[in-house]
Amino acid sequence: MSNNKKKLTTASGAPVGDNQHSITAGSNGPTLIQDVHLLEKLAHFNRERIPERVVHAKGAGAHGYFEVTNDLSNYTKASFLSEVGKRTPMFARFSTVAGETGSADTVRDPRGFALKFYTEEGNYDLVGNNTPIFFIQDAIKFPDFIHTQKRNPQTHLKDPNMVWDFWSLSPESLHQVTYLHGDRGIPATLRHMNGYGSHTFKWVNDQGEAVWVKYHFIAEQGVKALDEKVATEIAGDNPDYHTEDLFNAIEKEDFPSWKVFVQIMPYDDAKTYKWNPFDVTKTWSKEDYPRIELGRMVLNRNPENYFAEVEQAAFSPGNFVPGIEASPDKMLQGRLFGYSDAHRYRVGGNHQQLPINRPLNETKNYQRDGSMRFDGNKGSSVNYEPNSFDGPKEDEPSKINPFEVYGEADSVAYDNGDHFTQAGDLYRLMSADEKDRLIQAVVNHMEPVEKDEIKHRQIEHFYKADPEYGTRVAEGLGLSVPEAVK
Repeated sequence: MSNNKKKLTTASGAPVGDNQHSITAGSNGPTLIQDVHLLEKLAHFNRERIPERVVHAKGAGAHGYFEVTNDLSNYTKASFLSEVGKRTPMFARFSTVAGETGSADTVRDPRGFALKFYTEEGNYDLVGNNTPIFFIQDAIKFPDFIHTQKRNPQTHLKDPNMVWDFWSLSPESLHQVTYLHGDRGIPATLRHMNGYGSHTFKWVNDQGEAVWVKYHFIAEQGVKALDEKVATEIAGDNPDYHTEDLFNAIEKEDFPSWKVFVQIMPYDDAKTYKWNPFDVTKTWSKEDYPRIELGRMVLNRNPENYFAEVEQAAFSPGNFVPGIEASPDKMLQGRLFGYSDAHRYRVGGNHQQLPINRPLNETKNYQRDGSMRFDGNKGSSVNYEPNSFDGPKEDEPSKINPFEVYGEADSVAYDNGDHFTQAGDLYRLMSADEKDRLIQAVVNHMEPVEKDEIKHRQIEHFYKADPEYGTRVAEGLGLSVPEAVK
């Protein structure tokens, strides 16, 4: 008698009699449409690739935990941060931004640093990068920015003309452009890079008192970078180098870990701070708001199945828990919608039921039906609210902390238009060798740009950040700094 556990079945559970030969009319065919196993097999194969992420398509992930090492519960009522020693299971996904699923790991590109904390109050997602800043201030520019990082609509090639045209017309990008072309633009491995929440978030405590915070994940392995030539060689030899390194490290029980810190800004300081604290193209000075230890993140378990756990993982900056809320950051505000909407398109309206995305606690709501609903669809329970049938009700203490809004409704930029000081500060922090590598990386990237107008416009930005910076880039390109900015 055959072992039922090993019996091959169709998706509906029916046993398969022959998986080597399709049903045909005689040995020479043709094939009969009644071979439903063949049709199911081919149809499923055609659909094995869900649409890849528009950004962050190439990524690697791992399971782990977050442990509180310092009690900051006087600042936030978030349960998973409530006491020293408390551990919360989590999942992390690291990714490049611009490349497709099959692209190389070791390109010069920011890295996504997406974390999912499975707390007893629901999932908390922190969807950041390995940079503390970003290229643009407002989500309305995001589709245009990403188009420039992808492929030319005519040639279907990566196009430096698009990249530098957009950056030169968006001086707010200068800080991140400088960071990206520095040493940290190509991490040695995913284990040897820091992570940042990038945005400003709001913490609220039990008394309803609020503060603003920024997250910093500092790699305990240290920060290491790849020389650009070495990175290019590795990209050709092993395009999955970072993915392989992370998997192998965990397999060997060399578990990567990060010390987690926060910068905390008193609520009212946001009104008077020298930089707009919600502008994601800027950082907060660590002299003004020192890093305070919060905890430690450790990755100690590889996925059993890449597709189920890494590819179908869906992170959203809008997944908050009580005690953590959004700030008015314009880029963050757009992401609160954009990420979950992308998941609804890419994975489906019920993507949060998948094991990798499912919270630890039972979900209770009035959402029903939709494609791929596979959890019983809440059975016979009532599907509207308010109701008289003991359906789930609001939890008033979980309402957001009120905050004031003011000003006229209009399409406006942030008040501070200084996009140069912090980029210049970053340049001046670099050693002589780091500056040499930065200049060379910028020059190499800009050389193929066809229009000198674009190059001159970008050189102006570099010069305004630091005259040496702009002059050296200009010389590297065989150009001069426009007299108007000297």
